[in-house]
Amino acid sequence: MNNKTLTMPAPGPVSEMATEVLPVRGRVVKSKWTRDLLTFLMVFGPGLIVMVADNDAGAVSTYSQAGAQYGTHLLWVVLLLLPVTYFIQEMVVRLGIATGKGHAAMIYQRFGKWWGLFSLIDLEIVNFLTLVTEFAAIDLALTKMGVDPRFGVPLVAAGLVLIVLSGSYRRWERIVVFLCALDLVWFAIAFATRPPLAQIVRGSLMPVMPAGGLTPDLVFLVIAIVGTTVAPWQLFFQQSCIADKRLRFADVKWARLDTFLGACITITVAGCMMLAGNASLAHGFKFTDPAQMAMDIGSFTNGFFRNAILLMMINAAVLGTTAISLSSSWAYGEVRGWPHSLQLPVKKAPGFYLVYLLSVAAAAGLVLIPRAPLQLIILGVQVLAGVMLPSAIIFLQLLLNDKELLGEYANKPWNNAVNWTIIIVLFALSLILAAQVAAPNLFPAS
Repeated sequence: MNNKTLTMPAPGPVSEMATEVLPVRGRVVKSKWTRDLLTFLMVFGPGLIVMVADNDAGAVSTYSQAGAQYGTHLLWVVLLLLPVTYFIQEMVVRLGIATGKGHAAMIYQRFGKWWGLFSLIDLEIVNFLTLVTEFAAIDLALTKMGVDPRFGVPLVAAGLVLIVLSGSYRRWERIVVFLCALDLVWFAIAFATRPPLAQIVRGSLMPVMPAGGLTPDLVFLVIAIVGTTVAPWQLFFQQSCIADKRLRFADVKWARLDTFLGACITITVAGCMMLAGNASLAHGFKFTDPAQMAMDIGSFTNGFFRNAILLMMINAAVLGTTAISLSSSWAYGEVRGWPHSLQLPVKKAPGFYLVYLLSVAAAAGLVLIPRAPLQLIILGVQVLAGVMLPSAIIFLQLLLNDKELLGEYANKPWNNAVNWTIIIVLFALSLILAAQVAAPNLFPAS
């Protein structure tokens, strides 16, 4: 039986036409639908992972708190963020495929050492502090499940290190995609709370002011929802992930589809988290944190859903941790000129893997320190992320207008209109969030 293998050139200018990659063993695939499906499955991964991993421990807390305080009234905010998340990450797709390089490397190359260093330092600091909050959530969930965090947290950290040490991008991707699929449990959790369908539709499609009107707490929570849905590390992670996976121009439409599906799943799961919080509100419970919310929901459902929420908290933190740690490792390796690929074994990319190991170990260790100032760290993360996000997106937007670099894949006028609008809104909201966190009395209640 003849084999059919279509080859693909190395990354180069847009003018160099890439051919479709479709290695098929054993037989020639004649059906276009089958070829398209197989091609999509080969490209599939980075878009889903970057989106679902953004529903990390901080997102679980933010979305569930929104539901616990305002019911379904803020579902429309989450739905409105669907195109925002897609358009931002779609730019990353085009840039990653066109250059074959990570975001940090491109900032250094196009904007110089000073701006490159500024972006790298901000990324590494915010990422590390965010990792601490991920492990803090793991600590909290394990405690509610009756597991001693002194044993549970190091065990989770060891698992996070092991899944990247195989020297295989594909193996890591399969594991993480499986963890992403576990997020579908949130649908079962939301269904178990029996939310009225009419209320969900109304909250999603009709912006209505919650009882109490426009308060500083409401403004803060809306901004926090925006902030937790679009994070700086996502830009660095997906572009490096695409470069590591070696996607080409022929893969653009499939990478876009991967990203769009990931955005849809993430936004829908975020809505389910909000519905879980809404169930807690409907039964008269006061929100303190998602782990306690799980205990409250367990009191009127059953132990399965209580443990399911706690396990989903851990799963969210694990997904966030591996993606954020890798974005730090990729960015640092790109700037230092080290070998930086999950395709390489540890002995061929020691610096890359060491950064990942130290990030995970240090964050886990800090959480286990008695009376560590976790709340102060969480506040610092919000402020630094608020400062970094607009600049990171502006770099991305400027790079996407470089026709010499991207050719036909550069932004069109409509892309620029949409993206600059998103950037301006995010810039304003990020500044307000940073100011509100740094000075809570700056926006007093009326």
